[in-house]
Amino acid sequence: MAGERRNTTAEGTSPRAGEKNKGTMTVQEAGRRGGERTAQTHGREFYEEIGHKGGQRVRELIEQGKKAQGLSSESRSSSTRRSSSERAPEGAAASER
Repeated sequence: MAGERRNTTAEGTSPRAGEKNKGTMTVQEAGRRGGERTAQTHGREFYEEIGHKGGQRVRELIEQGKKAQGLSSESRSSSTRRSSSERAPEGAAASER
């Protein structure tokens, strides 16, 4: 798709049969224009804020992944597994275990 030219109008719809291609642009052009417009209306602080929020979210996801890996490796350990005779019957409350 890179470099591919889509026959799309500025409104995002395909031109009807018989209409001239007046107003068509590539997806790349539409994205560039949209980005420029957002930069004009929101400014530098907007990009700093959303960048910071994105970085925080990535940090949270990494932490969650590390915790999940730690839990999965513990659950695979034979020392933490209970034999079937030690397990509580299905449906038993956690307090009964």
